[in-house]
Amino acid sequence: MLVLRSAALFVAAALFEIGGAWLVWQGVREHRGWLWIGAGVMALGVYGFVATLQPDAEFGRILAAYGGVFVAGSLAWGMVADGYRPDRWDVTGALICLAGMTVIMYAPRGGN
Repeated sequence: MLVLRSAALFVAAALFEIGGAWLVWQGVREHRGWLWIGAGVMALGVYGFVATLQPDAEFGRILAAYGGVFVAGSLAWGMVADGYRPDRWDVTGALICLAGMTVIMYAPRGGN
């Protein structure tokens, strides 16, 4: 149950961080204005809060593991929001990152 909660929190964090960064990008690079930028900044703030809800108390572990989710999530976001088509190396890299995230976050630690 903790793994499912943790995974759901990683997905929520990714939606807020990647979505927030995308909104800022749209506001600045696509000239959509301050409203988009402000919404992006708020979403990024929510991301920071969501990360604190992880059941593991180790900041470094949480953020390191989240990196794998961020990589894969960014590619997925680009596909949905911008029509980006990752090549096999993008997909391979994302899978490696997710494998690393799984080891960092969920490997048995024998009391540590």
